[in-house]
Amino acid sequence: MTSTVTTTLNYLLAPLDGSRPYTDINADTAKGKPVNNWLKDPHEMQIEDVRGKEELYKLDNAGFQYGREAAKHTSFLNDDEIEREYYPESIDLIKKVTGATKVVIFDHTVRRRRPGELGNSPQKRQPVPQAHVDQTPAASVARVHRHLPPTEAPAFLRRRFQIINLWRPISHAAVDWPLALCDFRSVDFEKDLTPVALIYPDREGETFGVKYNPNHKWKYLKGMTPEEFVLIKCSDSVQDGSVARLAAHTAFQDPNTPEGAPPRESIELRTLVFYD
Repeated sequence: MTSTVTTTLNYLLAPLDGSRPYTDINADTAKGKPVNNWLKDPHEMQIEDVRGKEELYKLDNAGFQYGREAAKHTSFLNDDEIEREYYPESIDLIKKVTGATKVVIFDHTVRRRRPGELGNSPQKRQPVPQAHVDQTPAASVARVHRHLPPTEAPAFLRRRFQIINLWRPISHAAVDWPLALCDFRSVDFEKDLTPVALIYPDREGETFGVKYNPNHKWKYLKGMTPEEFVLIKCSDSVQDGSVARLAAHTAFQDPNTPEGAPPRESIELRTLVFYD
């Protein structure tokens, strides 16, 4: 029997004046500069719990893939320790699952939901209740140039490469504000995705905002534990229609969350993944 939950998901409504959508990470709101020039577009959607049939969803068909392997590093309190202990085991895990020959982790985010607090500093990142994809194809190529030596980047860009996030709950099961993923097979790549400039003080990135489409098929793994993980494809250099190119994702409020459930805590690693 299919188990679904109905909840509100936030999509993107592009600026009505036709200007390029942006998110300014350090916008000076006191001076009237908005963080975003686009609007949230909430819609009621069904999200299917795929527990028991996780194996149907793979990186190359849906754009995401669940797995089970506990991390040896479990505290996730210190960035240096995360990089020293969690990064190497995660590289091994991603290689094992994908068959990749080279994996480069370029950053990570620990999220701990704090009701009533703003998540506007690196130490206070909160779950993101907005459908999005972390990189556009152009931003993905820029990431390779940014994180690999200039003598190596051109050769690696001739190989198949992906950007994949490794996401898992930490401390306890992610019952509160779980993560939903959109099956790529339900996405119209040309119509549903809008590039959004991500403006940093020293550079500019680019993400995809997601426009509402009633055909979207959203999935989640109910009660994901720290022993479970999901790989989320953000980009793939194979763009001939033979594989999923990405998986939009968002945190969502599950109306069935039991009272007193601990606030969600999670970590995601963002990685460049290369194949021979």
